Amino acid sequence: MKSPPPMDDEEETPPLAVEISDINDAKEYVVGVTVITGYLGAGKSTLINYVLNAQHGKKIAVILNEFGEEIGVERAMINDGNGGALVEEWVELANGCVCCTVKHSLVQALEQLVQRKERLDHILLETTGLANPAPLASVLWLDDQLESEVKLDSIITVVDAKNLRLQLSEHRDSSSFPEAFTQIAFADVVILNKVDLVPQSPMASDVLKELESDIYKINSLATIVRSVRCNVDLSMILDRRAYDAKHIAHLESLLKENQSVSANSLHDHSFRTLCIYEEQQVDLSKVELWLEEILWEKKYNMDVYRCKGILNILNSDQLHTIQAVREIYEIVPARKWQQHDNPINKIVFIGRNLNESLLRDLFRACTLMP
Repeated sequence: MKSPPPMDDEEETPPLAVEISDINDAKEYVVGVTVITGYLGAGKSTLINYVLNAQHGKKIAVILNEFGEEIGVERAMINDGNGGALVEEWVELANGCVCCTVKHSLVQALEQLVQRKERLDHILLETTGLANPAPLASVLWLDDQLESEVKLDSIITVVDAKNLRLQLSEHRDSSSFPEAFTQIAFADVVILNKVDLVPQSPMASDVLKELESDIYKINSLATIVRSVRCNVDLSMILDRRAYDAKHIAHLESLLKENQSVSANSLHDHSFRTLCIYEEQQVDLSKVELWLEEILWEKKYNMDVYRCKGILNILNSDQLHTIQAVREIYEIVPARKWQQHDNPINKIVFIGRNLNESLLRDLFRACTLMP
């Protein structure tokens, strides 16, 4: 996994989510962390309460973050030592869940959770006050080689079916993009909540389909789940393994569904999803330089929020996956190409001011074709 080199004025690198204290630790399992975000009033708290009270038979820890934009994610990642009140309250519930409130050190809260005697099945992290989940994702999304006890599983965004259209249209043609756009862009799963509040009529189904279409135009990689009061099948939001390079089947199905995605089909040319293809094998080092120019140097003035794809690398029989969240990206081999495969390069970009033809031409330059 690669992230931009630190700026000259930075004194130290950001901390990892969890320190690796002993590689011989008897605890060999990894706990998935699901980041939950959503526009004010969409239903994040309703989802949390549903998980904490449902009889699902899972031991799930829920971290309620009370730090907001005024404190900042950097502040949340700092270990305050003995001086700060790190974990304000722990509550163990009858259904096996654990709930805690964290004001300062998310890192220490995660460490305390995974060190508990009872084995956890999952951790939910509610991002109260944080519009942009990307910094948290960057901290939690770690390389397999690090053998961390926690790992980013997915980002879940809750949206309000009754008010989403208004929230999106208010800023569609301006340079200001509200949380609704940003949170949908980063989501692996979008819970379309409060569908019961959409006016009941023969056209109600069409309204929901149009809302889903609006969501897909922002982020065609997201899975959409309709809900009332956030009563969802937990299998739809837990263990998604959205950042696991070995979980290739789901990524391939997403890319197959994105064959029709093109900037030409969208009305909003600021915030979009687009997909580029290349049949020729590509040079890995050239692809890395291409990505770093886009993600790190912002050389082409494109604002990329996410990208996912598969690569056919020169001199390799391995299908490689590519993923990026903001400036952090990862290109890793996932499995061998199979006989029934169509070896092709296919990358989906989600972001603002994306130039489809420029992306395609620059990527084509990563091949060895004249």
